[in-house]
Amino acid sequence: MMCFFNKRLGQLSYLGSALVLVGSMTACNQKYFISNSEFKPVATVQEVMNSIIDPNIDPIWNSVSSVSTPKGTEERKPETDDDWRVLRQHALAVIEAGNLLLVKDRPISVVSATTSSGGAELTSEAIKTLIAANQAAYIERIHELQGAAQGLLVAIDAKNVQELEDAGGRVEQACEQCHSQFWYPGDNKPK
Repeated sequence: MMCFFNKRLGQLSYLGSALVLVGSMTACNQKYFISNSEFKPVATVQEVMNSIIDPNIDPIWNSVSSVSTPKGTEERKPETDDDWRVLRQHALAVIEAGNLLLVKDRPISVVSATTSSGGAELTSEAIKTLIAANQAAYIERIHELQGAAQGLLVAIDAKNVQELEDAGGRVEQACEQCHSQFWYPGDNKPK
């Protein structure tokens, strides 16, 4: 009988300790963390594109090419495991940069910066207003970019040059769709 009582008391003690631990962890999280979904953006949308997306997508787009040289046409494509590893790192950076573009309240550009590189782009404030008015479409465009860039990973993991080239085209299309909707919607020049 005494053995049963000690065993039962031990079980209750264990259960009580577990409940106290869980309760204190919950209280700790509520006390010290505002919310795990609140980010503090530093870079602007333009800086994310210029500093993360562009420098990481360009090596992928340029990895398959035909170059005319004095000796003739040179075909370039990834060949070694290291070539493919580097391309995979670039693709991952592009995909994850999409998440950065989705952070709420990220400024479009620094106050003194121009968003125009060819004269057709909207002002920073106009882009911000357009995104705010069409937030669901903006999120969808970013997800399209990420989905297209995930196609890069499939091609890279398969070491398939043709699929890499095709997936690169889908990424370019996703970029252009977002830019033509939010960055320069009034531009009628052929793309």
